[in-house]
Amino acid sequence: MREQFQRNGITMFDDQKIVRSATISPSLTKAINESRIAIVILSKKYASSSWCLDELVEILECKKAIGQIVMTIFYGVEPSAVRKQTGEFGIAFNETCARKTDEERQKWSKALRDVGNIAGEDFLKWENEARMIEKISKDVLDKLNATPSRDFCGMVGIEIHLMKVLSLLDLDDDGVKMVAISGPAGIGKTTIARALHSIFSSRFQLSCFVNNLRGSHHSGFDEHGLKLHLQNQLLSQMLNQNDMRISHLGALKERLCDHRVLIILDDVNSIKQLEALANETTWFGPGSRIVVTTENNELMQQHGINYTYHVVFPSDEQALKILCRYAFRQSYPHICFKELALRVTKLCGNLPLGLRVVGSSLRGKNEEEWEEVILKLDTILDHQDIEEVLKVGYESLHENELSLFLHIAVFFNYNDVDFVKSMFADNNLDIKHGLKILVSRSLIHVSTDGEIVMHKLLQQVGRKAVRREEPWKCRILIETPDICDVLERAKGSRAVSGILFDISDIDEVSISSRAFKRMPNLRFLKIYKSKEGGNDIENIPEDIEFPPRLRLLHWEAYPNKCLPPTFHPEYLVQLNLRDNELEKLWEGTQRLQNLQKLDLFGSLNFKELPDLSNASNLDSLDLSGCESLVEIPSSFRNLHKLKQLTMLLCIKLQVVPDHFNLASLTSVVMVGCWKLRKLPGISRNITSLSIADTMLEELPESVRLWSRLETLSIYGSLNISPIWLDRWQERKGADIVTIPDWIKDLHGLTWLHGLSKTCVTARAS
Repeated sequence: MREQFQRNGITMFDDQKIVRSATISPSLTKAINESRIAIVILSKKYASSSWCLDELVEILECKKAIGQIVMTIFYGVEPSAVRKQTGEFGIAFNETCARKTDEERQKWSKALRDVGNIAGEDFLKWENEARMIEKISKDVLDKLNATPSRDFCGMVGIEIHLMKVLSLLDLDDDGVKMVAISGPAGIGKTTIARALHSIFSSRFQLSCFVNNLRGSHHSGFDEHGLKLHLQNQLLSQMLNQNDMRISHLGALKERLCDHRVLIILDDVNSIKQLEALANETTWFGPGSRIVVTTENNELMQQHGINYTYHVVFPSDEQALKILCRYAFRQSYPHICFKELALRVTKLCGNLPLGLRVVGSSLRGKNEEEWEEVILKLDTILDHQDIEEVLKVGYESLHENELSLFLHIAVFFNYNDVDFVKSMFADNNLDIKHGLKILVSRSLIHVSTDGEIVMHKLLQQVGRKAVRREEPWKCRILIETPDICDVLERAKGSRAVSGILFDISDIDEVSISSRAFKRMPNLRFLKIYKSKEGGNDIENIPEDIEFPPRLRLLHWEAYPNKCLPPTFHPEYLVQLNLRDNELEKLWEGTQRLQNLQKLDLFGSLNFKELPDLSNASNLDSLDLSGCESLVEIPSSFRNLHKLKQLTMLLCIKLQVVPDHFNLASLTSVVMVGCWKLRKLPGISRNITSLSIADTMLEELPESVRLWSRLETLSIYGSLNISPIWLDRWQERKGADIVTIPDWIKDLHGLTWLHGLSKTCVTARAS
């Protein structure tokens, strides 16, 4: 059996080398607890070993506590003999118990009754042992694939949820299906969808999990811009192309119509999102599945999604298990805490998110501390008011962790962990420890690719807490209607570290030159528009004095032609000045050693990039829409950590440095740079290149060295017509007439779009 399991990639714990003793070893106990499946092989002599009987008790405890799957093999013994301890099996059991206490005998007897009731394979009914082992191995594989990984073991009943969703998905059907998962906020829709993606994505050619869709609804784009943005986001994730740019709304169908894909659209709250990402089933290849999570059942009806799984509140028993998982790390309460746990469960309204957050906050607390939390929960008039319940869960955080929680809620949700650490690099906060505490308290989740994710309800709670408090207490100003007055006369404003200000509904914004003078500790300044339109009147003095130690400056529609002469970006990590009136950033050379992201998207009048020689940590540069920019400076060659360069519709761009030979550069987008005639030498580490609608006459000689290139788009250049070619078309037998020699050197190429007809002709079969 061990060899068969190894061939199938199943890892088994080897207990043969463990020295047998009176009690099972800690290493075996640990192995049992960390296993997702336990297989109990019951023979006539099984009960002759107290070691085996103790091991069985431990396995069944894990089954009860963490839902571990237990499989049985009856090897020459009837299941009834195991249940009743009769026959040769019973004789062996009685001999073992003769030297033990009545308590041990009863404990073992119960375990044998329970395991004997688990249906399994009976060796006596198989003519061929090898075939039995082969079947068992297949059953184990199926169960491993159909059960969530440890990432999802905290959700009680996840297996039942998955089974019900799977029955709707019907993965064996070659048609394209859309399925919805609906229910109130905090019920567990996203967790179910993540488990689904984690387990079954390997059965599809391409897959992606698109989160934070709710936030996109208020992103400031018009309808067409929003749809382009969402398709960019989906294709970037699915094809592993950072900051991908597409120029038309047919790109999604063109790229995916021949592929079996799994797409999860999480937290959809607008029909426009569905129209952008999954308007028709014909966009996707046979066997594709689109899963949508939402609170709005009406949207599903509008979009014609006929298969919906409604997630309901857990039963009282399940709710208690959820609370105990987080409060006690097991599915039942400790002695003396049962009554307290039942009261907390009831006061949390049986909502999983509330149970997780409150349960995590109670871990390790004594009975008196539980009573204090119950007292707070008891004062909430409506226990369905989840925001008030969640507030109880985070209020007990220490000052530093609370500050980090609030800053993530306001500024840094869906940001990379390392990026957030950079933002607080000059702060006394222990970010690593703080993030660990927030994760342990179920207030944030860190995804496998390092992204910080805070549930939208917790984010709302955090932002409301900031609005309620005086700014000098929580150190953040947020969307205050009279923020301009606050800036002028705020007392104690030296403590303010962050400002978030939505100017969408304000007719005119006026800020004096010394408004930030009294805020020397301001680190994070974000002025943005959540909606299109408005008067866009901003009266900002040209000599405005920015705080000296800003880490984040995000100012949309900045109204002046240049940043003030006193501006020093020495501490900046991110500079985002989208849709501005700038003609240049600053004069001369600045210290930019902390700058990682520079976004000048939509700077229509921007003519001159500054000297970026000192931007040694810059990894992302977006110059899209810089219609007046003519030249990329030679200092660009010094950006040795640059990974992403995006230049969309830089219509006057003509001059670029001869070499982009930066080892770090992996993604380059130059679309609509109509006057660009020559492409510089590019790093051999490039993985994604999009050159479209330019005057390019030839590709650089270094093209043969781009061995890591995965996607290449050069439509609208070199006098070509758009042509799609991909490796799956190739497998299907597409009629490829000629391929240039250099294409054959690009062994990692997955997508090819738009080569000259003299080079490639592709016809879908």
